[in-house]
Amino acid sequence: MSDEVWARVDDHFASLRDPDPVLGAVLSRSAKAGLPDISVSPEHGRLLTLLARGIKARAILEIGTLGGYSAVCLARALPRGGRLVTLEAETDHARVARENIAAAGLSDRIAVVVGPASSTLPRLETKYPGGFDFIFIDADKEGYPDYWQWSLRLSHPGTMIVADNVVRDGAVADPSSEDPRVHGARRYLELVAAEAGALDATVQTVGTKGYDGFSMAVVTGASCAGGRVT
Repeated sequence: MSDEVWARVDDHFASLRDPDPVLGAVLSRSAKAGLPDISVSPEHGRLLTLLARGIKARAILEIGTLGGYSAVCLARALPRGGRLVTLEAETDHARVARENIAAAGLSDRIAVVVGPASSTLPRLETKYPGGFDFIFIDADKEGYPDYWQWSLRLSHPGTMIVADNVVRDGAVADPSSEDPRVHGARRYLELVAAEAGALDATVQTVGTKGYDGFSMAVVTGASCAGGRVT
């Protein structure tokens, strides 16, 4: 099997539905602005919508906005009165994301917070004392271990935490890798697996984005090390 085959199968899945002009415009506007082509794939975007809707999420946190593609997918799952907070370190990325979010008609549901996550995450603990129902992590991989700990602090029993790009083309299982992104993903998975207060699974994926995968965890309500869930 090859990347070409995986991409062709993803294209087939997409052909089964009418084109999504809103998400298409998000990608087009992001490309014109020079943003890297690293948004989640359309199928994975739909998966995020399904997961968030399936748990009836009313409050969603996203760490890593880029052009807002996944934020739009997640916000589509929110009920009336729901809220999504998305964190973006790059000012230019945040500007494009806000344009895309406005064009999608979702500015009333999505707040884009600009700045390093190490600075913006601590503010959320007091601003959102009830925590979030769904947390999506798709940012710098070196920061993933810290983002896991913060996700626990910003969770409650039943919160779903999804982290993208943790397989790294299979390198996550290569102990000789010197890539700090691989080290971050591996440490993240180790922390998740060791957490008694969460039930988790890691899923490998192939498609238009090549070979990768994501981690899914649900906070169970047992004592979480470093977190506030009890």
